[in-house]
Amino acid sequence: MAVSFKPIRSLLQTGTNTSSRWFSYIGLGIGVLLLLCSIQMYINIQQLLGGESQRKDGSDFISISKTITNETMGLLEKNLFNANDIKDIETKPFIEGVSPLTANRFRVQLSAGDIIPFSTDMFLESLDNNFIDTVPPNFAWQEGQNYIPIVFSSDFLEIYNVFAPGYGLPQLSAETASQVVVFITCYGQNGEKQTFRGSIVALSDRVNSIIVPKNFLDWANNKFGNTTDVKASRLYIKTKDANNPDFLNYLQQKNYKVNKDKTKFGRVKQVLQGIFSGLGIFGLLVVILALMLFSFYLQLMIARSKDNLQLLLMMGYSPNWLSKNVSKQFIPVYVLVVLVALALTEGMQWAFHHFAMFDRPELSSLLHWAVMGTAVFLIGLSLLTNYRMVKKLLYKLV
Repeated sequence: MAVSFKPIRSLLQTGTNTSSRWFSYIGLGIGVLLLLCSIQMYINIQQLLGGESQRKDGSDFISISKTITNETMGLLEKNLFNANDIKDIETKPFIEGVSPLTANRFRVQLSAGDIIPFSTDMFLESLDNNFIDTVPPNFAWQEGQNYIPIVFSSDFLEIYNVFAPGYGLPQLSAETASQVVVFITCYGQNGEKQTFRGSIVALSDRVNSIIVPKNFLDWANNKFGNTTDVKASRLYIKTKDANNPDFLNYLQQKNYKVNKDKTKFGRVKQVLQGIFSGLGIFGLLVVILALMLFSFYLQLMIARSKDNLQLLLMMGYSPNWLSKNVSKQFIPVYVLVVLVALALTEGMQWAFHHFAMFDRPELSSLLHWAVMGTAVFLIGLSLLTNYRMVKKLLYKLV
């Protein structure tokens, strides 16, 4: 037969020191609210800034270079990537691939003949084909071949079209640019020179450079630059997420320079995640302090009810039964505090989605399941903490 706890409840002196009890409830509510809001905002940041963007091959491709300072500006070797640098980058878990951008080590002059009366000293670079977004079948070269296919940067074509009118040169569309024959003159250190014909076989939105086949540039560096060991001043990195905080921290530690526009969302993400992580930790500390304050209230309550509780124990009431029933009377309060905090968090999420983010499809007006799970965990933690505290105090009375 079940024993009712109602007649026994009046024996507990709960009316004294109620201020600590209410302070603990308020502190618990504030802590839970901060913790739940921080978790939800952390998830919102992940969904807004960490989602999959429209990237080719599902990866990001960005170039990095060593930062040139006043101390290193005259030391070429310090500003170039050596084999150890590349090997170190390749070992990182957030890197999927690395390719050096090898540049010419001899003078190169480009001209377009009589069609476009324009010539300029220019640079050439080579890159692994897997890192180039548009590689047509005719992007190849063999020794002895006088024709060089070129992959040209789309940004460079736009730059040309900006300054062309000022020099009396015609502006070019992408289709027309691919029909123009360019002449590439390579100058050797001993006065030797050789002119090749070339044309733009593709425009690249990814690589800001003038790309020629790698075997041509290796051959030309050997022939005109008298070198076979050409270190790269730039590396192209293939990574799943250029905004990965680990990747950004690695670049910062190594003092590598990267296009900040490519990684600006990652840096914003880091700052915001740091802010909300701090708020979440603060909220958790408030929850812990509130539970500690309530434990003091329980100690006072049991100390004031010591005689009555000892009498109940002498009458045969089990300490476990008393612990469960004493703790059970606080269940409605704890559930109400967490539910109120959960409702306020839901209201903030709804307002954030509708008014701040204008119903962005990446977000939901409803709370994430992790927030709901945290609320349930906090209720269980509060009840378990109270039960263990009451049980410990009652056993001391036995």
